[in-house]
Amino acid sequence: GRHDIFVATTREKSDRPAEVFDGRRSPQTSYAKIDMTVPGVHKTGEIERRKRNQPVDPGKYFFAQSITGYGDETAFEKALRASIAANGGRALVFIHGYNTAFDAAVYRITQIVQDSDYKGTPVLFTWASGGSTVDYVYDNNSASAARDSLEETLRLVARAGAKRIDIIAHSMGNWVTMEALRQLAISGDRDLGKRLGDVVLASPDIDVDVFKSQMKRYGVPDKPFILFLSRDDRALRISGFLAGNRPRLGDYGKPEDIAQLGVVAVDLSQV
Repeated sequence: GRHDIFVATTREKSDRPAEVFDGRRSPQTSYAKIDMTVPGVHKTGEIERRKRNQPVDPGKYFFAQSITGYGDETAFEKALRASIAANGGRALVFIHGYNTAFDAAVYRITQIVQDSDYKGTPVLFTWASGGSTVDYVYDNNSASAARDSLEETLRLVARAGAKRIDIIAHSMGNWVTMEALRQLAISGDRDLGKRLGDVVLASPDIDVDVFKSQMKRYGVPDKPFILFLSRDDRALRISGFLAGNRPRLGDYGKPEDIAQLGVVAVDLSQV
């Protein structure tokens, strides 16, 4: 497989040659495009990733063929517009979660697009995660700092000609996503001019009461959001412990409670 991954990020550009963006926060949003290839030996759900001591082999591993940086939003929007037009007017925005380095986020959206056979234009929104398990508080603050940037990125995708914008958020990325959608609702444009498609909330690392308040401000969506939860999610169990033993949305035991908000709750505990 070959996929052009468009990137909007609140990360700082890295000083290391082998790393494009690092875990530091940037006050400005940066833009790029990465041409990714998926090896023929790829298995669904997996990311075949080269270890440091292994030679580069696109036949065995996910591989970044080239990286294009854009000097400003205008240049990025022009390139994005051409891709969206060539892909039937569809775009998918993926927002990663906690403990995710830049390269891991790129690999993950590539795997999602490859395995789902997605036909639109993939857009990665990557906020400044420290990429370490001990950076939970830092990541939480970075996610909060990225809310306005994600809101503007969604508006940019709409301006670039997308007729349908799908969203997949994972873990702590759901906090950024829900805050951006809440801000869109406050501005009177909660569905991006009828362009909002599927909104998938996968294992959301959000306090249940906070989510309820976000949905109350957003309102019942015209098309139900899709929530994937599991009551045996170890990562969310740790998150809940750090938050004072408060239940997280992604492992909430009362999915029928959430369904009243206009959300299809899919319990994957037994899967």
